[in-house]
Amino acid sequence: DVQLVESGGGSVQAGGSLRLSCAASGSTISTYYMDWFRQAPGKEREGVAAIDRAGATTYSYSVQDRFTISKDNAKNTLYLQMNSLKPEDTAMYYCAADTVNWQLARLYMYWGQGTQVTVS
Repeated sequence: DVQLVESGGGSVQAGGSLRLSCAASGSTISTYYMDWFRQAPGKEREGVAAIDRAGATTYSYSVQDRFTISKDNAKNTLYLQMNSLKPEDTAMYYCAADTVNWQLARLYMYWGQGTQVTVS
């Protein structure tokens, strides 16, 4: 099993940037498909960016061209670079992993505890 711990959230003004990290332990991320999800109060959790084992990426329409998902297998860490942030990006952000390629679907087996991003 893999354990996931997110960090890097915070408060930022609209137009600013943040980089989220998801540190994995217990297993190597190179064997997993991984995703970043977010959930705003009163809304469903939505997938925003996915990366497969080979590094191919998928983005939701709402973040395409502003967010970049990447991973460093040597550091066993997943990243989400968020640029041009908007107030509607405010949410709790979660990383997720699975051995099945769910892309942006909420079917991942392993989840982190989340990190809050607030854009004002």
